[in-house]
Amino acid sequence: MSTWVLLRGLTREAGHWGDFIGQLAAGLPDARILTLDLPGNGIRHGETSPTRVEDMVEACRAELATRRLVAPVHLLAMSLGAMVAVAWAAARPQELAACVLINTSLRPFSPFHHRLRPSSYPALLGVLAGSGPRRKEAAILRLTSHIADPVVLDDWVRLRRAHPVSPANALRQLLAAARFRSPPHAPAVPMLVLSGAADALVDPRCSATLAARWGLALARHPSAGHDLPLDDGAWVVKRIQAWLAADGALRPGP
Repeated sequence: MSTWVLLRGLTREAGHWGDFIGQLAAGLPDARILTLDLPGNGIRHGETSPTRVEDMVEACRAELATRRLVAPVHLLAMSLGAMVAVAWAAARPQELAACVLINTSLRPFSPFHHRLRPSSYPALLGVLAGSGPRRKEAAILRLTSHIADPVVLDDWVRLRRAHPVSPANALRQLLAAARFRSPPHAPAVPMLVLSGAADALVDPRCSATLAARWGLALARHPSAGHDLPLDDGAWVVKRIQAWLAADGALRPGP
């Protein structure tokens, strides 16, 4: 049985995966699927977020150790979470069987205005400025997804009220993402890169550039936004299934 560990991005938590966890479980019936929250998010919202991605890696490793998981594990990670996956793969490749990187961006491969699109700045500033939970989550949903579903918005508002991320932690996570510098060469871990062509937060050229530099498999959804698993989770699962079937080099999980 393989183990898949899911990591979310900036200020997001395990609950934001929504229905995707069930979709992934159905598509990988022999896999054990776990979610982790980065410090400062989700059930760890009372902790201080590290300002270094490498320290986020150590927090995730420590959490897995408490669960007595045996390496290697598969990582499926979005945005900031995918930076954590890259740092993890670079530092301890023996602990990972494979990584799926969704809508991420890495310095020095992409310029800052691609890594965080200028058109997103007003919405991000509005989220940080202190409006109510519903207005904040509505702004994030508009920025990251093409799903205008009131049920999703209600779920996200509930998550924010249960696990509020402090403005200080949001800024610390932004700093960690901005300062992280990836290794020049691909880590010794199989990787798949997925992106949404209509991502309004991170330019999809960031994923294309990363895949080209490191010689990685790349699939781009023609219409999905930043939250690709929300916009089309079935597509994500199909891309993972096809990649796993085609790549005989993937390490077996525990």
